[in-house]
Amino acid sequence: MPSKKSSRVKAPPTEQVAFVFDLPGLVAGVDEAGRGPLAGPVVAAAVILDDLKPIQGLNDSKKLTAKQREKLYDEIRAKALCCSIAQASVEEIDDINILQATMLAMKRAVEGLRLKPAKVLVDGNRLPVLDVLAEAIVKGDATVPAISAASILAKVTRDRWCAELDAQYPQYGFAGHKGYGTAEHIAALQAHGACPEHRKTFSPVTQVLAQARG
Repeated sequence: MPSKKSSRVKAPPTEQVAFVFDLPGLVAGVDEAGRGPLAGPVVAAAVILDDLKPIQGLNDSKKLTAKQREKLYDEIRAKALCCSIAQASVEEIDDINILQATMLAMKRAVEGLRLKPAKVLVDGNRLPVLDVLAEAIVKGDATVPAISAASILAKVTRDRWCAELDAQYPQYGFAGHKGYGTAEHIAALQAHGACPEHRKTFSPVTQVLAQARG
């Protein structure tokens, strides 16, 4: 039966339509990390949990500490039936825009699962085009365990990427701000210009590049 809750949202007609009925079989949760930052890829994860191996403490990754996320990351990888982590690159973000790049990363994550789910639950109100039944759930990362698990995998993976980028470009402070447009990051951009991993179509970076050309 359809849920009475308003949190289940149908996708726009330009994307896959969300249906609100259930089929028997495996269910995958999907979420992303890195839509807002000024640099780096957008990362998506898909997770099919094992009902026989419950994981305590799953939640929206933003509500957990870095230490909690790291611990849960290892537990999810060990206990889930299968999981997949994918990304869309900075070049793809600049080429097709961040929304479409996010949908692409999610599609890649689902397609990378070792087991094919009967249904996919995606955090938010939009869906990638998939060849399986899918449903978008607003704030699903806080209410659906499989989406919470995907949120954690995506967040930890992107944070680790930022730490590696920080070692390569220490002048920007990526380990601290994770690529978001903080005052520190903007100041570093203005002082040092953009590095190859900055998103050229994002406004603060675009302005810095324009100043450099002018």
